[in-house]
Amino acid sequence: MAEKKFTGKHFLMVFVGAFGIIISVNLFLAWNAVATFPGLEVKNSYVASQSFDARRDAQEALGWDVSARAKGGLLILSITDEDGAPVQVTNLDAVLGRATHVQDDRTPDFQFDGKAYVAREELAPGNWNIRMNATALDGTPFEQRVILRVEKS
Repeated sequence: MAEKKFTGKHFLMVFVGAFGIIISVNLFLAWNAVATFPGLEVKNSYVASQSFDARRDAQEALGWDVSARAKGGLLILSITDEDGAPVQVTNLDAVLGRATHVQDDRTPDFQFDGKAYVAREELAPGNWNIRMNATALDGTPFEQRVILRVEKS
C-alpha cells in the first residue's frame, strides 16, 4: 500500500477549515450577544444625568430598605422604612427577569398584605432581578434593582 503524502493542499485545507470554524463560532456568539441584549437604559444619558443627583438625594431621604425572597411559590418584595416598619406605596411597577436576557421577563402582580408586596411566581433556581419603580405617598419616585438569588429546593 502506497504511503500518502501531506502536501501543501492538505495543509491549506486544515488551515482554512480550522480558522473557518473559529470565525463561524465567533460570528455566532457575537450575533447571539447582540440579539439578546435588552438595549439602552435611557434614550439620552446627558439629559438623564442632569437630574440624577436630585432624584438620588430624594430617594435616599426616604430611608427605605428593599429586599426580595422567593418562598413556596410566592415572590415577596419587602419595603421598610428607617425604623423597620413596612412601607406602602401609591404605585408599584416591577419587572422580574434574569440579569442576562429578557426572554424570561414578566410583570408580577404584587399585592400589599400589610407587611410586604406578594405575588404568585414559580421561579427556577438562579439569579433574578426585580427592576422596580415605586412612588412614595408624598410623591417621591423610587427606583431600584433588587437582586434575588433562588436556590435549588
